[in-house]
Amino acid sequence: MRTFRDTQVGEKPRLMRVATLAACCALLSAAPFSNAQATRPSHKEKMSATQNPLAVQNSSIVIDTHADTPQRFADEHWNFTDPLNGGMLNYDSAKKGNLDAQFFSIWVDPNQYPANASARRTLELIDATLEQVRKAPDKLALCVNADQILAAHRQGKFAVLMGIEGGHSIENSLGLLRDYYRLGVRYMTLTWSNTNDWADSSGDIDDPRVKHHNGLTPFGKQVVQEMNRLGMMVDISHVADKTFWDVMETTQAPVIASHSSARALTSAPRNMTDDMLRAVAKNNGVVMVNFFPAFIDEHWRQAWNAQRPERQKAQQQLAAEYKAKGLPVPYEASDKIDREFAAKIGRAPFNSLIDHFDHVIKVAGIDHVGIGTDFDGIPVPPEGIDSAADLPKVTKALMARGYTAEDMHKLLGGNLLRVFRAVQAAQEKPPVIAPGQGQ
Repeated sequence: MRTFRDTQVGEKPRLMRVATLAACCALLSAAPFSNAQATRPSHKEKMSATQNPLAVQNSSIVIDTHADTPQRFADEHWNFTDPLNGGMLNYDSAKKGNLDAQFFSIWVDPNQYPANASARRTLELIDATLEQVRKAPDKLALCVNADQILAAHRQGKFAVLMGIEGGHSIENSLGLLRDYYRLGVRYMTLTWSNTNDWADSSGDIDDPRVKHHNGLTPFGKQVVQEMNRLGMMVDISHVADKTFWDVMETTQAPVIASHSSARALTSAPRNMTDDMLRAVAKNNGVVMVNFFPAFIDEHWRQAWNAQRPERQKAQQQLAAEYKAKGLPVPYEASDKIDREFAAKIGRAPFNSLIDHFDHVIKVAGIDHVGIGTDFDGIPVPPEGIDSAADLPKVTKALMARGYTAEDMHKLLGGNLLRVFRAVQAAQEKPPVIAPGQGQ
């Protein structure tokens, strides 16, 4: 989103992982032990796995539903297995933080690519992500369902998944939506910060210059229905409030908020109200907490908004430079400006992030919360979080507030796996053709 296995941490005994994962909502079947002599965990290992935050983190399936790293793949010709080089997520940092699966955001900047060029840019980002798997098949695995995430985990591979951020990428075509699904895309955020032709966005809902639709248009409801039929998760992050409620009336499957936080704590229109949180819980969906300081800390948000005129001026100057060259502004260049302005504010307190997890749990319930970092799509994470390697700090902080190992297994990945399975179970199954038919 644009806002304007190292042994030290990541390696874990196979025995401990299997013992703890088996207790996690029956998500995993028993996996083979690497040590043939070990048949069951000792009492000490059980205690460690249930009381020690690092052991809990290391024994979980950890899934992040949103990172904008594909911009780097496509524009910087950077590979996921390369050193971070200023980023927030790569293979090594994921392993150190025990991040097992990542939904990579396929985001097309509507300010840089005209509406009729969205599909091409979308396909380029999908290709750049798929190329990462081709280049490192020993480390990465493309996954398109929950079982494949678990299989990749058992094989010691990092699970690569994709989600489209912004319904403008389908260019008002259900055929393109189906094509993206065939290529491996498994969720779509109905809008980005821009209202498209069929759904209103929270990003411009107060802009009188933008044509709005009072939520979803009839075609927008068709999009949601088609996503249900395909088994593609409907993502309501970024949408306007009326769009959210239209989705909840339309969908026949659980929804996700891939990277949203709580509006009761931070008054950003991108965040979810308590009524929305309760509605997602009733829908059996899941809300993935965003790490962007402007969405988790009210003081930081106000300081960021106060910079807007100056920041926009700098971005406009940059855009003019690239327009003179006949080129779109590369994300790396615009992100550099945002990082410079964020540095003037400083880091948001780490506890602000934990407060949002805590609030979502208290309102929606432990079964309806997860992680949507927005790594590589935000100028700076909160204090203490520099990369995916720091994710265990979240587990430690939440357990310090009284959350259990079972709670953390759900939050770190179990809830998303449940929703992913439910969405795909609700998809329309192709007809079974009996022998001799259709000939």
